[in-house]
Amino acid sequence: MNVHLIDGTYELFRAHFGAPSASDKNGREVGATRGLIRSMAALLTQPDVTHVAAAFDTVIESFRNALFHGYKTGEGLPEELVLQFPLAERALAALGIVVWSMIEFEADDALATAAHQLNADARVTQVLLCSPDKDLAQCVIGDRIIGYDRMRERRLNEPGVLEKFGVPPSAIPDWLALVGDTADGIPGIARWGAKGAAIVLSHYGSLDAIPNDPAAWQVAVRGAATLAENLARGRQDARLFRTLATLRRDVPLDAAVEALAWRGPAEELPALLDELQMGPSVGVHLSRVWERCRALNG
Repeated sequence: MNVHLIDGTYELFRAHFGAPSASDKNGREVGATRGLIRSMAALLTQPDVTHVAAAFDTVIESFRNALFHGYKTGEGLPEELVLQFPLAERALAALGIVVWSMIEFEADDALATAAHQLNADARVTQVLLCSPDKDLAQCVIGDRIIGYDRMRERRLNEPGVLEKFGVPPSAIPDWLALVGDTADGIPGIARWGAKGAAIVLSHYGSLDAIPNDPAAWQVAVRGAATLAENLARGRQDARLFRTLATLRRDVPLDAAVEALAWRGPAEELPALLDELQMGPSVGVHLSRVWERCRALNG
């Protein structure tokens, strides 16, 4: 069986910026949630989608904010988007998708934890991490745990990670620590670019093993003296950035395949669709979801 793990936060953001604005009868903005329902309904019509869960950043801030004041926050996010998070979680639960609401941890931590648990189950053929987030590349294992960009229909296995980033999955946190990640508020180490970091890490494996003295480097990189100097001066920061970029695998959640089996929409779905004023013509994908549900349940 395949298991699809959804980054609900990413999907809601994508729907907000890609779907038309819409209001319910009380004037509440619901366009992103409506777009999310249609997108997830399309996913649920696919015959290989039998086990599925989604994680949301119910609270944007996490334990990482206590470690580094510059880490990402909810500041600047559109209010009409932030207010839809609880509604979006209700919507996916109504579609019959298991929802993990993250408060102390982040959605990516939940996906990493679930992938780790599922990797130990011999019944699982493949885990698809449905997000283009480069953080999740650290979770990829062979062809068993892969990244899946649904919008672009791109799959990222372990050789793909090496080709894309120049380092194996295990070195992604070190690579992000050096290069930085603007989406998460990780500044990286000055002058370290993606190519140079990949060359150095592909040889040394981790930032801890990179010598302070560029004369001791066994790889040729442009500006090595400056890179080495900046790393030596900021090595403590680099280790902190690596901690920020390392996804946790100990989030308390149940990712057993029995718990993630999709059995069709919940009883609350019709009422929620009415609340969102999606009406009877909710699109071909939702119609097919109901058809598939009836087929599954005989």
